[in-house]
Amino acid sequence: LFLYLKYKLLIILKMTTYKKIYSGKVRTIYQNEECENILLMEATDRLSSYDRNICNIPNKGEILNSISIWWLNKTKHICPNHFIRKINNNSMEVKKCYPFPIEFVVRCYMTGTTNTSIWVNYKNGCRLFCGNKLREGYKKNQILDEIIITPTTKDKNDAPITPSEIIKNGIMTKNEWEICKKYAIELFKFGQQEMKKKGLILVDTKYEFGKDANDNILLIDEIHTPDSSRYWIENSYKERFENNIEPENIDKDIIRKWIAKNYDPYNSEKIIIPEELILETSEKYNKLYKLITK
Repeated sequence: LFLYLKYKLLIILKMTTYKKIYSGKVRTIYQNEECENILLMEATDRLSSYDRNICNIPNKGEILNSISIWWLNKTKHICPNHFIRKINNNSMEVKKCYPFPIEFVVRCYMTGTTNTSIWVNYKNGCRLFCGNKLREGYKKNQILDEIIITPTTKDKNDAPITPSEIIKNGIMTKNEWEICKKYAIELFKFGQQEMKKKGLILVDTKYEFGKDANDNILLIDEIHTPDSSRYWIENSYKERFENNIEPENIDKDIIRKWIAKNYDPYNSEKIIIPEELILETSEKYNKLYKLITK
């Protein structure tokens, strides 16, 4: 017994070391120095929008990490993912994967404010968006006739791209695209079903996929967080839509909408967010976490 306890104590005291290898818009990635196939992914308080870092939101990193872990555990029967274990409030260990440089944006509503959003493109006359044919007559925030995927490139400046371009340019094979497309639709439908139970509408989201050392396709990065997803309050949506009032949202759209109203989002040199809006966003993130995981 003494030897066993001594052995367990040595394991506990053995500190894993990590080396910083990448700092993105929101997350910082570290390499596990004892195992080349394990990474540490740290969610920060940084908020990114319109292809830039905008501000820091208090407690955001902890909330993103917690929501992602909740969903990764909840959806592993649908799609294998990279999650290994939680390290601390802001970080998790994940399997090292080679990501496809594509964001799988899944949509069910005609909405958005950025240049890659479906509403902005539709309003400007686009009726063939990322390979999806769109009928005439949609209003802003209206539900689409079907769930669609509108992929974007994953770069400094994201850009819409079609599935045929992805395959033609060798970014993904047709089989890889079809597997990830199937996963994305199934994950989104499951997310919608779960959120309906909580009085929320999962409006749209983005997924990222990659391949592990054994060539398996895994869901990576985050899932269904207020950074990567748009959430509306269900019981007020219909009335507000019929009266041309913006839906009650509970995600980072509160920041995006304020920026779009007060700045030229892509050309303003500096964007300053009011402190009260930062605190309101933090409160909404915390409220969403409680609603999702209750």
